[in-house]
Amino acid sequence: MPKPAIPKVKPPNRYQAIISRVFKQHFKKGESAFDFTREEFVAIAKALKIELPKNVGDVIYSFRYRNELPENIRTTAAAGREWIIEGAGRARYRFKLVTLNRIVPRDELITIKVPDATPEIITAYALGDEQALLAKVRYNRLIDVFLGISASSLQNHLRTTVKAVGQIEIDEIYVGIDRHGRQFVVPVQAKGGSDKHGVVQTQQDVACCAEKFPGLICRPVSAQFMADNRIAMFELAVVDGDVKVVDEKHYQLVAASAISIDDLQQYSSRT
Repeated sequence: MPKPAIPKVKPPNRYQAIISRVFKQHFKKGESAFDFTREEFVAIAKALKIELPKNVGDVIYSFRYRNELPENIRTTAAAGREWIIEGAGRARYRFKLVTLNRIVPRDELITIKVPDATPEIITAYALGDEQALLAKVRYNRLIDVFLGISASSLQNHLRTTVKAVGQIEIDEIYVGIDRHGRQFVVPVQAKGGSDKHGVVQTQQDVACCAEKFPGLICRPVSAQFMADNRIAMFELAVVDGDVKVVDEKHYQLVAASAISIDDLQQYSSRT
C-alpha cells in the first residue's frame, strides 16, 4: 500500500526570510516596540545566502501595505494586538504593537449613488488602479461630498521628509474650507487591487501635516476600490497612538439616469 504523500511546506520567500531574521535578532519577550535599520538587510541577506532585493525599501513596503507579516512574527502578538512597521528616521524603522493594522470596508454599509462626472478620456487612459481611483475622487469631488467641505487638490504624490519618521509619500493632498471659515488639510491615500491601507500611513500623514501645515485642521482620508467599482471612503484619526475610523461611506459612480426617485427619497431621510 503506497504511503500517503506528505504535503510540502512552502519555504519563506526572501522578503519573509529577511524580515523574520530582523525580528528574531531584536525581539525580546514582553517588548511592544524596537528599532532596526535598513543596513541590517545586507548582512542578513549574506548570512542567509539569498539575493538582496534591488529596492531594499520594498521589503518594508510589502509588509506595510500588501502582505501579512510572517506567521512566526504574528504569533508573538497578544490577543487583539498586531505588529506594524513604522518609520523611525532616515533608513530607520520600528516594529510596534498596535490594536489595529488594516483598514477594510464594512460589508453592511449602504452604497450611495453619485452621478459620474469622470471624463471618459480619463477613464480610458488612467494608468493603474491607484491613478484611476485618485482621478475619480478628484473629478467627482468626493472629498467635498464625504467631508462636507469645499476642497481643492494641492499636490499629487507629495514626497517629503518628516522629522523622526524619515521619507514619506502622500498620494494626494487637498486643502479646504467649511462654512465657518475653518481651513483643513486632507492627506488622501488611495488603495486599489490587493493593497490595503495600513495604520502607518495615517500616522505619518498626520505627522507630516502637523509639521508642514501647523495652522490647518488635519483630516486624513483613505479611499479604496471595492467590488462593482464602488469606492469606500474613510475619515481617520490617531487616538493615543492608534488609528481610529471616524466615518466610513461607500459611493458608486453611475449615470444620472441610474439614480431613481426611490434612491433620492432614501437619501433624503438621512441626516
